[in-house]
Amino acid sequence: MNNYLHELFKMAGFDEQIRLTYYKGNERIDVIKPKYELIGTHKGRRTFICNALGMGIPPQVVMKWTGHSDYKSMKPYIDVADEIKAEAMKKFNDF
Repeated sequence: MNNYLHELFKMAGFDEQIRLTYYKGNERIDVIKPKYELIGTHKGRRTFICNALGMGIPPQVVMKWTGHSDYKSMKPYIDVADEIKAEAMKKFNDF
């Protein structure tokens, strides 16, 4: 399925070059890939979860939708949603 998604996004013109940086020990490794190669079903799942939490949908509901069985596996997404909400509130406060 991910191969089909890559093909579809390539046809749609998502070919911007993206730099990925990671480390192996002290060695920095930079890899440049077209955006369409980085898109996959798991990215879609994570995006859905973060957007749903950011919209204020309770974590328990999102967990039922996504099949997460425990709060521990959902916590990283909740932390991201909390950061997004804090940034949005800061924009409001700075207005």
